Amino acid sequence: MQTGITGAGLFVAAVDPGFLDSFREANALAQHLRDAHERADSELIRELAAGHDRPFGLTASPAEIEQSTLAALQEAVSALEAKAPEELPAYRQVVLDVAESVASAAKGVSPRESSALERIRDALGVAATG
Repeated sequence: MQTGITGAGLFVAAVDPGFLDSFREANALAQHLRDAHERADSELIRELAAGHDRPFGLTASPAEIEQSTLAALQEAVSALEAKAPEELPAYRQVVLDVAESVASAAKGVSPRESSALERIRDALGVAATG
């Protein structure tokens, strides 16, 4: 489940890379995880946000990040539906919040980032907004 949260931010950052943007996006990811750890109502979300999971190495390609993240999100949704359905809305929300904050961290949401956000929503089983 941690891979899905962290991976969502990394996936969005990887689809539209830029040197300075990467620093802004990494900061947004770290800040959002810290806030979720400190303020989430759900104990599960607080624990997941506190995790230090590094799901991808420095050499992971954007395609590897995308595939692994989307698979992790689908697995997390299935597990939560089966074992803790009351936690699913909070999980979906933290994943989307992380991904959206990373997407908007640098210079606004690019078309590639928007497409990545849509794939994340699909993996989470969430309808598009707007």
